[in-house]
Amino acid sequence: MARPRSGKALSAAERMRRYRARRRAAGLRATTRWSPPAVTWSDHRIAEARSLALHVLAARRIAADPTLLARARSTLERWLQRYDGGAPQALLEWRALLARPWAEVAARATELSEDAARLRQSSPLATLLPESARRRVHDAFRA
Repeated sequence: MARPRSGKALSAAERMRRYRARRRAAGLRATTRWSPPAVTWSDHRIAEARSLALHVLAARRIAADPTLLARARSTLERWLQRYDGGAPQALLEWRALLARPWAEVAARATELSEDAARLRQSSPLATLLPESARRRVHDAFRA
């Protein structure tokens, strides 16, 4: 059983206009999209950006002097010796990665992905940079 028709039904557009007028009268405002009040960077994001910058510099140094790659491999092997077979997965991934051609290593170390950011946290490549270069990068990313 429906209501009987009165012939005075409003169109959908008129119903929406009245609805919006009631909302405005109540002091509400239409919002079409949300935007945060200010762009904020977390400390974690700053640390990831700093790590990426360090690895880009390290990749440039290794590209200019490929003998540095052997130094990174020896550093990694020294780290792995500390664990007596129970090494973290990330270090084992670095061992496999450093066995690949340099172009692949550089691409992976400077990749913008969560997995690459995870690997950069335990990377032997950043140890190849001189203290002055590391200090410059850290100063540039002070929060």
